[in-house]
This record gives sequence, structure tokens and C-alpha cells, in this order.
Amino acid sequence: MVSAGNGRLFWGVGVAVVALDFVTKRLAVALLTHRSVPLVGDWFSLQLVYNPGAAFGIHVGQYSRWVFMVLAVLALVVLGSMVRQTTPEQRIRLVALAMVCGGAVGNLIDRVRGARGVVDFIDVWIGPFHWPTFNVADMAVSCGAVALAVILWLEGRRGTAAAREQADAAGLSS
Repeated sequence: MVSAGNGRLFWGVGVAVVALDFVTKRLAVALLTHRSVPLVGDWFSLQLVYNPGAAFGIHVGQYSRWVFMVLAVLALVVLGSMVRQTTPEQRIRLVALAMVCGGAVGNLIDRVRGARGVVDFIDVWIGPFHWPTFNVADMAVSCGAVALAVILWLEGRRGTAAAREQADAAGLSS
């Protein structure tokens, strides 16, 4: 269902996320090994961390790398079916899907490349609270997933409202 223009949009956003993620991770490895770079006081810095688990350091034991690789591939298959179901008018949905897919691919590349884990380097503290270190792929997945959740929620509300209108119209005509 995705038009040629929307296909270019999807692939453009997805490839841009993967490329930006790849370049920033390589820079982090080259420039941040054994050092932290404070950017805004004590609450925002760049620091190299390897995460062998999933988001927020979730681990499932010694097979975390393989489990999360399989889960990423399965998620990409599901997202691919959502992309195919996206109509040409749903450009924002397509961008959200591209962001999630691009981020998933970016982190999958790290998992395939080595057992050390995903390269994370953006470190945020808010007072005594530390947000888990993250990267560009994580930001793309998070922002895309939130946008997609809002889009799907709005689509569900529109579908429910349309169904109610049809039921009301059917009830009035009987």
C-alpha cells in the first residue's frame, strides 16, 4: 500500500537514523574511551558505555545478546507489516515507523558486531537520579514509539467514533 514517495520517505528516514547512529557511536568509541566529557554542568555528559542487555540494562542471562538480536528481528518483521499497511496519507505514521525501524537496526548492528553490547554514550543526571546511558538509536526508537502509540490511539478513537456513528445511523433507520 505504501506509495513510491512514501517508500522514499520511509527509507530516507530509516537510513538517516542508522547512519547518524553509526557515525555517533564510532565517534564515541574513538573519543570517549576512558574519559567522560561534561557538556552541561553535572547533569549532561558524554560517556562511553557498552550495554550487553536491552533498554535500562535489562539482561536475560548469558544469552542476552542472542535473545535481543532475535527479538529485534521479530520486531522488524512486525514493523515491516505495519509499514506495508500504511496508506499514502499516513506520512507521520510512516516517519514514526521509520524511526523505530532505523533505531532497531542501529542497535542490532552493534549486537551483531560484537559481544560487548550496544554502544551508549549520552549520560543524563537530574539531581541524584541517573537516566540510563543511551544513544541516537535509542532516541529514535523512543520518539518513534511514542509517536506511533499516539497515532494508533487516535486511529482507534476515530474507528470507534465511526463505528458508533454507523450503529446510531442503523438504529435510527430501523
